[in-house]
Amino acid sequence: MFSLRHYQDGAHSRDVTMATMATRSRWGLTPRQSIEAECARRGRADVVAGCVRLVTGDDADAALIMALGGPGARRLVHGGPRPDQRYWLRVWGARGLLWVWDDTALDAVTAALADDAWRVREMAAKVVARHLLGDALPAVAALRDDPVPRVRAAANRAVAMLTRAGA
Repeated sequence: MFSLRHYQDGAHSRDVTMATMATRSRWGLTPRQSIEAECARRGRADVVAGCVRLVTGDDADAALIMALGGPGARRLVHGGPRPDQRYWLRVWGARGLLWVWDDTALDAVTAALADDAWRVREMAAKVVARHLLGDALPAVAALRDDPVPRVRAAANRAVAMLTRAGA
């Protein structure tokens, strides 16, 4: 399910061990810094593609999951996530898209606005706001009535930003 040993970095391959991933996760980096560092290692397109896979419920390699999820990702990478914890992978994929964006991710983010997990919906609304994704306006506007206050707040902010920008 998760590749703990190998990922492609442009024309190079790297072996990744749990020890190196754990060290990386303890750097004290912000999510943005960690994601930017991962982009420098493997390329923006690869990071975006991995984030989209995670947002849509697919798997990605362990190094990307660690870069996106930070220290909390160790418990999901080691042995794979429990079914009730898989939503964290979708959250982290969406969080990655806050800091590295390509329009190829639009459909995945729009679909994530209807995710069963409220944290995924909240993060997707943040992505919509940050990147002014006007095509997602109807879906994010519907979240203004979400039962979870944090989702409603993120949706209200996204709608306000989209409206202000004329997106």
